[in-house]
Amino acid sequence: MRLHWAAFTEMLRCTLLSHLRNRLALLLTIVFLPGWIAVARLCASDQVLRFSLDSAGSGVLARANQVSQVANALAAVTLVTGFVTFMQTFKAGGVDRRLILAGYPRVPMLLAKGAAVALIAALLALYTTAVLWVSLPVRQLGPLALAVLGAGLAYGGIGLLLGSLVRGELEGFFLVIMLSLVDTGLQNPVLNVADLSALAVFPLYGANQLALAAAFTTSTPWSYGLLSLAWSAGAGALALLGLHARSRSHCEVGTSPGIGATPAGGGRFTPLGSGRSGPVP
Repeated sequence: MRLHWAAFTEMLRCTLLSHLRNRLALLLTIVFLPGWIAVARLCASDQVLRFSLDSAGSGVLARANQVSQVANALAAVTLVTGFVTFMQTFKAGGVDRRLILAGYPRVPMLLAKGAAVALIAALLALYTTAVLWVSLPVRQLGPLALAVLGAGLAYGGIGLLLGSLVRGELEGFFLVIMLSLVDTGLQNPVLNVADLSALAVFPLYGANQLALAAAFTTSTPWSYGLLSLAWSAGAGALALLGLHARSRSHCEVGTSPGIGATPAGGGRFTPLGSGRSGPVP
């Protein structure tokens, strides 16, 4: 247990430091996110829009530019979290596999990466909610923040999964962009006038329903927020399977270091922060 906790804390520290060194991610967060919300406010119509909202159980009246700001905020969060999580996971893939071959336990490694995603999503949710609060007459600030957090967790999990599975950086970027564009476009009431029952299977459905209800109604459909958590947990579990499969393919038969196991040489794992890493005789 002590070994797994040391592995978790050390991998969490290294993952967070890797995110902090990503200048593109910081630029996207500070500039792109409020800029995209401002574009929605300036470009969308000021007319009152009536749209159906499953979480509210009835039609909702709101100005089109206000609805677009909420939808674009979720779109920006999905892109930022999906990008930064995929980039970090993909670039660290080779090092992660070598650590696993040296005896680093898989479960603490993925849990640390998931905890880093949760921290990033929480910071993004606070920042995005503050921007929307300045720009909109938000009815329920807390539920709106939770909805934005759910969107970040869902696409953070997807980025983690893609970073563990795809073999090329371009493929991962393409998948993140296309999934986010399709998902946010179909969930946006200003752009999508058709009532499609299949929207419920998309990652952003629950977060979008909770966000719109929190911004423009007094209803708080907490159950819809759980859908994003389910997506995040499912993607994280698949990422663990992908990490296990890819790392095992690099091991010799009979020497694959499972969780808590020792490497082939009979050594033990020493946490990265102790000055040595990998097998110790």
